[in-house]
Formats: sequence, C-alpha cells, structure tokens
Amino acid sequence: MTVTVPLVLVVGAVVFIAWRYLGLRWWHALICLLFGFLLAATTLAPDIRAAIQAALSWITGP
Repeated sequence: MTVTVPLVLVVGAVVFIAWRYLGLRWWHALICLLFGFLLAATTLAPDIRAAIQAALSWITGP
C-alpha cells in the first residue's frame, strides 16, 4: 500500500484540529505516534495495512 501525501495531510489536519479545538495534549499525540511506530513493527502490521487499503478502496470506489 502506498500512503499518498493527501492522506497524510488529511490525517495531519485531523490531529491539528483535535489538538487545537478538542483539547488533545501534545503528549497524547506523542504517545499515539509512538504506538503507531511500535505497532508497525509487529506481525499485525500487514493485516492493519490490508484493512486500511480495503477501507480506502471502499471509500474511493474501484
């Protein structure tokens, strides 16, 4: 799966809005970032990648 720049920008915008308006603290974001890196190193990473790819395919259409 290739993560495109627009997807990264959308997720970044969501994190910024959550930080700015929903009270997300900087250490919450740091913990989520660390968790993402650790999760990417597990054997569950291919399944997560496949689920994200399936969800994006469903949203954008075939």
